[in-house]
Order: sequence, then C-alpha cells, then structure tokens
Amino acid sequence: MKIVIINYGAGNIQSIMFAIERLGFKAILSNNPEEILAADKVIFPGVGEASSAMAKLRESGLDSLIPKLKQPVLGICLGMQLMCKSSEEGNTKGLGIFDVDVIKFTSKVKVPQMGWNQIYDLKSDLFKGISENEFMYLVHSFYAPNCDEAIATTDYELEYASALQKDNFYGTQFHPEKSGAVGEKILENFLKIPIS
Repeated sequence: MKIVIINYGAGNIQSIMFAIERLGFKAILSNNPEEILAADKVIFPGVGEASSAMAKLRESGLDSLIPKLKQPVLGICLGMQLMCKSSEEGNTKGLGIFDVDVIKFTSKVKVPQMGWNQIYDLKSDLFKGISENEFMYLVHSFYAPNCDEAIATTDYELEYASALQKDNFYGTQFHPEKSGAVGEKILENFLKIPIS
C-alpha cells in the first residue's frame, strides 16, 4: 500500500510516520502531485497558523489538487480545518471540502484547548471498534461547529465536530498519532478503508 503524507511545511510529520510504522506500513513524504495522485491513502497533516499554511498550499498548487483526490484522504488538526470552507484564523479561505466555517473558542475557556478530551457520537468506519467517550489528544484554538458532516463530537465550551467526513475525505481535530493505542486503531481503520 502506498501511503503519502503531504509535505507542505506545516505538519507534525515525524510522529505520524512513526505511528504508521508501528502499524507495519511505510509512508513517504511528498509535495509532488504525481506521487500524491498515485497514492492509495493520503494523510494531510497540519500544525501552525491557517493563513500561512494555505499560502504554502497555494504556492505549490496543492490547494487545487487536494479537493480533486479520489482515494481516502485524512486531514489531521489544522489539516482538517484547512479542508473546511474558511477559518477565522487569519481570515483564511479554505479548500471547501467540508461545508463548515472554522471559528475561535471564546475567552470563556482556556485557549488553546490542550490535552485529553472525549469523543462521542461516533459515526463512521473510521471508529470501528472504538468505544464512545474515548479520550483523544487535542491542541487547538479554533474548531469546526457541529454540522451534517460531523462523525465525532467533543465538548469544550460547547459541542463541536471533532471529526468530519464527506465522501472519501476524513478529518480529525484530534491527533490520532499522539492518542495512544486508540488513536493508532483509528489510523489503522483509515488505512483499511477501501479505495472506491
């Protein structure tokens, strides 16, 4: 299986690589459109600030490539947020895959949300064998509100979408690669999703 992690200078890539290796697979890092198109599975990570990350995607033409991918694609953290219509962070236009706008938590709660929180209302093969209310690791100041594409929910100040799915596109606000055995099971489930 050919797994490509999109390398656009805004990802916590090593920990994802190690998690995939622990599952018995190898991934390659690439921003080459041909390699990404030829992959069986694509992982779109992201750490950092939305507007500068989108600028990097536009520079490399990946902003137009990613929404056209036909194989299973997993956006993680900022990667998921960039797959949405827009983000309040840097007033950023996103890739428009998920029909939701990313907004900031208010000052009523500690921002960023950092650490472990529960996921529930699980609705996808991504969560096969995962119990409701499992704890996952999160670090974020912005969130996707609950919407029709939500496949997991988390409560922090309010209930929000901690995972999204539309067609072959999946996104997790939490970091499966940093969430222990449960997170690795979610990654494994993603790698098992058939290519339609």
